[in-house]
Amino acid sequence: MLLCATLWAQPVRISLLVTTDLHGNILPYDYFSARPAERGLAKIATLIREERKRNPNSLLVDCGDTIQGAPLEAVYQQWIRTGKLPHGLSFVGKPLDRDPMMVAMNALGFDAMAVGNHEYNFGLKNLGRARRDAKFPWLSANTVVPKQTMEPFAPYIVKTVAGVKIAIIGFTTPAVPSWEKPENYKGLRFLDGVEAIGKTVAELKARHQPDLIVVASHAGLDRDLKTGAVRAGDSGFENPVVQIAEKVAGIDAIVFGHSHQQLEQAMVNGVLLHQPKNWGISLGRVDFELERSGMGWKLLSKTAKLIPVTKDVAPDPEVMALAKPYHELTERYLNMPVTESPADLDAAFGRVEDTAVVDAVQAVQLHYAKADVSLTALFNPRVRFPKGKVTVRQVAALYLYDNELYVVEGNGKMLREALENAARYYRTCPDPSCGTGELINRSVIGFNYDMAQGVEYEIDLTKPEGQRVRNLRFRGKPLEDAQPLRIAVNNYRAGGSAGYGMLREGRIVWKSGEEIRNLIVEYYTQHKVLPARADGNWKVVPETARRR
Repeated sequence: MLLCATLWAQPVRISLLVTTDLHGNILPYDYFSARPAERGLAKIATLIREERKRNPNSLLVDCGDTIQGAPLEAVYQQWIRTGKLPHGLSFVGKPLDRDPMMVAMNALGFDAMAVGNHEYNFGLKNLGRARRDAKFPWLSANTVVPKQTMEPFAPYIVKTVAGVKIAIIGFTTPAVPSWEKPENYKGLRFLDGVEAIGKTVAELKARHQPDLIVVASHAGLDRDLKTGAVRAGDSGFENPVVQIAEKVAGIDAIVFGHSHQQLEQAMVNGVLLHQPKNWGISLGRVDFELERSGMGWKLLSKTAKLIPVTKDVAPDPEVMALAKPYHELTERYLNMPVTESPADLDAAFGRVEDTAVVDAVQAVQLHYAKADVSLTALFNPRVRFPKGKVTVRQVAALYLYDNELYVVEGNGKMLREALENAARYYRTCPDPSCGTGELINRSVIGFNYDMAQGVEYEIDLTKPEGQRVRNLRFRGKPLEDAQPLRIAVNNYRAGGSAGYGMLREGRIVWKSGEEIRNLIVEYYTQHKVLPARADGNWKVVPETARRR
């Protein structure tokens, strides 16, 4: 009897293993440089298997943005959406008929996945196809799905591990309609985070009495946890993790993604927060230690750890084999020749000076959108084009994301405000000579710094934020606030993301229905040559800042 009582009283450790924002990265490979990379689900799989050996009392969840991103998924998604492979590509042998990420995740025994906003990028047909391929539930407690549209998402799962009843609630950023075409989420509604999670927690407690409640959130933090400063342009609607932790009682932990950052652990109102890195760069682990208390369990401790992928982590052979046919198809596509580069082109300084590489994207957007002005960020400053033949791989590297091209009906005031928001990427010169101090504002992610084509302007770093854009000219004349403009932007900017709320005020008058990356490939297939040099339509001043 004493032995039984001792065993009954022994603590139990439950491990929750977490991935997020995998974005189609299965292999440890960078498709845009054709080089190995320390990331991807194949390497994460090795870590998962090691962690399960360390503690068999484990669950495995993903926080969304899974079926969109790397070319391996992009090629497959185009096939499902259109019935055609890109750029005249054809199958060798049997067509691939299951989503590659779902195939790999099934093999690893994922318990659940929160639905991410990028799951909607290809429309409900593609989303539904991938969801049917999954042998685990897709969760979203705040997505209202009319039954005639598709099967509603489960709000949560409840699993018992080592006698401990664990509830996992899924959450999707409610900002999906800000970015997506209406037809890609037709009939669906996305509820506020605090309201939806609060109701779900109450339901869980009433129906299941779980011992642990965890939220798997595809939404992040709207603020710096150390300073409490809210990030510019973030209302907390898109990224309400802190608000959920503060206002919804009964949650033990929130594991999350969406922002492509990582956070080992933080405590907010007694709730543990944890975020692994995107693209399978790290695996997250949250450990809960519990002991018996009466007929239930008492939580003794909760801690989190980030487990990085390194060169010493071998990729999992099973996952590698499953991905092989998708990878081979993708490589054939990426190696197809597209155009020529008239000179050696380099994007390394493309966020501090006008470059031909960024102008190459601007030309595409202006052409297809028939716009007056184009706005784009440099998404990949590692892009290089040696003089000579250029392949799909090299051109596709210009645009890493599956964004679509929109036209917003705006005016000069809207454009100026957008450029002022972009100029937050820089810090104000610390002295008149700009001689010392950091000039890049590290709180603004580089891919949120948009540059304009179709106008000329300067960004004066001696001025404070909001007063930096000067000599803004359109067609040779100063740009008036009331001047009507057709502004070409991607769908995320049109939704007002990253502080570009002024663009959301304009009417969307055209949508490409095609990813910008595909438009770039199509344009330069037809035009045969990339720009030889930048036109210098914008610059940072003073000169001393540029020289640094």
